[in-house]
Amino acid sequence: MSASWTPTPEAIVGRLDPVDVERRWSRLHAGDALDRPTDAALLEGWTDYHNGHFQRARDAGLRAGSAGWSLAQKATCVYAVYVEPHESTRLILLSDVAERALEHQALDRRQAAAWYWQGYALGRFSQGISVAKALAQGIGARVKAALEQTVTLQPAHADGHLALASFHAEVIDKVGELIGGMTYGARRTVGLDHYERAVSLVPDSPVFLYEQASGLLKLDGDGAQERSMRLLEAAGQREPADAMERLYVCLARADLDA
Repeated sequence: MSASWTPTPEAIVGRLDPVDVERRWSRLHAGDALDRPTDAALLEGWTDYHNGHFQRARDAGLRAGSAGWSLAQKATCVYAVYVEPHESTRLILLSDVAERALEHQALDRRQAAAWYWQGYALGRFSQGISVAKALAQGIGARVKAALEQTVTLQPAHADGHLALASFHAEVIDKVGELIGGMTYGARRTVGLDHYERAVSLVPDSPVFLYEQASGLLKLDGDGAQERSMRLLEAAGQREPADAMERLYVCLARADLDA
């Protein structure tokens, strides 16, 4: 469907089979609260995703039509953010996800995933062009609105809470709480609440622990150092469930060793 993507590092690649993914579905998808697929080809695509074969997973998701959009979106975003080495390609991939999310919304505006992937992709796109520039272009408001709609439609969408917490943390880190609150609706207490909600929903994931550790430093600065370190230590000690979590365990351990 496109030029070959950069292979995922072998240290991250997993060895799950479809039976493993089906059996562990609730643990693997505690963050996005997706229903387990009944289609064998789609389950195979999700197995590729959880093993870190992101291009195969993306292609399987696109072949499945709207039923596979969440798979295509997730595989594309994870690859773009964590594996793709070229910034220009990363931004193109994230833009593609945001565009597909709009198509998804046009089909069914009640689908939390459609809003989540718009907000997540635009948020990561903003980091690529600089958060300050994205805020000036009005992208921040679109990110916030999409993620708020995500958790309104699906209050237990842990990924949505995590991404919304990160929005508040990124804005406050870049422009301060006063301007962030007055201009962009970013609030320290709201960000902290969303981090707590996210981690309470998925307490065993190194992804959520690591992101909370990072976010606390942006929201509370030096005052969060001790707690942030404890969260990093916990993330580094977790048993990863798939390629994405293995990547975060590596990140946490690298930060602790730095």
